[in-house]
Amino acid sequence: MSPYSSRHSSRPSRRAVVLAGAAAGAGVVVAAGGARAASRGGPGARDLQPYASYWYPDSPPAGTPGPGITWRSLAAWRAEDDEDLALNAATVPLAARFTPVPVNTTARSGRARIQSLVSFDHTAGNPSQGAATADYYALTHWAYLDELVFWGGSAGEGLILAPNAPVVDAAHRNGVPVLGTVFLPPTAWGGELRWTRDLVRRDALGRFPLAARLVEVATAYGFDGWFLNCETDGGDAALGAEVLAFVRALKARSAAAGLRLTWYDAMTVGGQVGWQGQLDEQNQDFFRSADSMFVDFRWTRPGLASSAERARRLGRGPYELWAGVDVEARGWNSPVDWDAIVPRDGDHVVSYGFYRPEWTRNQLPAGRTPGQFHAADDRFWTGGSLDPAQPDTDGWRAPATVVADRSTVDRLPFACSFNTGHGLRWYDGGRVTSPDEWNHLGLQDRLPGRRWVVRTEGRRPAVTLDFADAWRGGSSLLVDGDFDAPATVGLHATRLPLTRSTVVELTHRADAGTVTVELAVALREPARPGDPVPYTYLPAGTLRAGGAGWTTATLRTHQLSGTVHALGVRLTAQGRASWRLGALAVRDGARRVPSAPTAPRVTAAATGPGGTALRLAWRRAHGPVRHYELHRVLPDQSRRFLGGTCGNAFFVPAVKPEGAEPAARLEIRAVDELYTASRPATVLHPW
Repeated sequence: MSPYSSRHSSRPSRRAVVLAGAAAGAGVVVAAGGARAASRGGPGARDLQPYASYWYPDSPPAGTPGPGITWRSLAAWRAEDDEDLALNAATVPLAARFTPVPVNTTARSGRARIQSLVSFDHTAGNPSQGAATADYYALTHWAYLDELVFWGGSAGEGLILAPNAPVVDAAHRNGVPVLGTVFLPPTAWGGELRWTRDLVRRDALGRFPLAARLVEVATAYGFDGWFLNCETDGGDAALGAEVLAFVRALKARSAAAGLRLTWYDAMTVGGQVGWQGQLDEQNQDFFRSADSMFVDFRWTRPGLASSAERARRLGRGPYELWAGVDVEARGWNSPVDWDAIVPRDGDHVVSYGFYRPEWTRNQLPAGRTPGQFHAADDRFWTGGSLDPAQPDTDGWRAPATVVADRSTVDRLPFACSFNTGHGLRWYDGGRVTSPDEWNHLGLQDRLPGRRWVVRTEGRRPAVTLDFADAWRGGSSLLVDGDFDAPATVGLHATRLPLTRSTVVELTHRADAGTVTVELAVALREPARPGDPVPYTYLPAGTLRAGGAGWTTATLRTHQLSGTVHALGVRLTAQGRASWRLGALAVRDGARRVPSAPTAPRVTAAATGPGGTALRLAWRRAHGPVRHYELHRVLPDQSRRFLGGTCGNAFFVPAVKPEGAEPAARLEIRAVDELYTASRPATVLHPW
């Protein structure tokens, strides 16, 4: 039995239902027509909630679905009929990445890579656009990942999962492709061989319709391909041959569309399920027909060595094999023969794939906080030292000690407010504009990849992403310690061009003590891995606790020239001090206000016990847009943050009349890379 099988969740969800859209308008739009009719006689407010999509290849199980589960057929899917598509489609393109000189001598570039299989939520009931809770696996260590698999599927819910947009948008912003999952479960876990036959069924012309459909889904939803996992036993050689032909057809269509395909080591060419734990004659044809293969957890040291050699004989690279590392139950305490995969002395053998690294969240007790989660996640990805420049040599071989980090910060403008994609509140300009918990990975910043490199001759301060206060989003960078020497904290690896008009802004404050701040700018890379980054320092002011609060230092770099290869800060204090960085921005010239979205409209509304749920849509603003933010204007003219999205459609779960207002006033703004907001596009929803 596959180690995966018992871990597929089947918690029910609520069915997503969409109502007819209202006509488009411009300027201030008053909801009318279909939306008003929905609020009078349509489904309840919960029914408008969109969820990530999931399907069976064609026929569902016998019987009826559990509460809230919707059985859907991929064979029947059409993009033009998918009423949730605008709420589920990712829009951020996959960014190019570069590899700076490694910060330690153990991490290598161009060798082993890391894949991660993550279950962000249950198969059914995974919200399309975040949710009103900070308790979420907000993955931030993208710098070490090469591929993310949106993991899930169960016999009782659905077998084919499309990743939701926030995950894809965050991953793409950091240069990481995301794959959906096709899971055909073992019979012991409800798998039926007819689902495999449904998947590989040919049409009258001998083609594979569902191969074409999988490519259409990935293209329409904006993700990067599929992880194909055929674990239903009972097949024969004829079925094995059809599955292989299907994989070849899917690969050909995927390659033409710029998509990727990973095969899981389960079904063999004979049609039976037999996890090999290595690349051999039983699965090599599937490997040759895909872009990569996930090697089952049964691998051994000799088996991986022979797999690497076989891959080379087939004309493929050994790092196209992902050796499975199961961390779901024990995380960094998992027993792993690391030298079989990535020996410290000698060439890496193959790549590896983490199974369920969201253990870092799940192992925490009830009532866990975002800060506790990130402390555990940093330990997982960086190691016990919490400084990739000083890697641990204990039993856990953290990714920062194995693979070189990558970055996408290669053009202007660039900004980071140290927002992790979830929080206890939403801040805007240092003020709380929503008191509610939230998560939405699509709103996550491009965070520093190396967390945290600190160079000091004295006591090392603690560096964290902190949720007690923020300039914008849900978190900020906090440096806290008992200083007895200057400390340089590395932030972003970059490839940013400098001109005479380049400006760097630091929005920061002192929470304790007196702190002298300098911007650290590196105009070249270290000569060798592990060498300190050669920074030049620019004064950014001296801050005192209890002073003016958040302040922005605007630094002109006209005395520097060339390319910025790294950014950081140097802090000087005496004794106990605490310094908070709310935002870092680098721009070339003045800020510009982005264009506003147009044609805002309510496409559906439904009233339930908790209030009125709304679906909104608009036309994208002209010019570059990072994301859109939505607010409600209250009768006292204050604004309450409702949420944000990188797409052009949004779901508001519940609004209620405020006082005697005749209508709810909703505003949609385009936000650019410097977090400058456009003028609002406004919608009125009459009560």
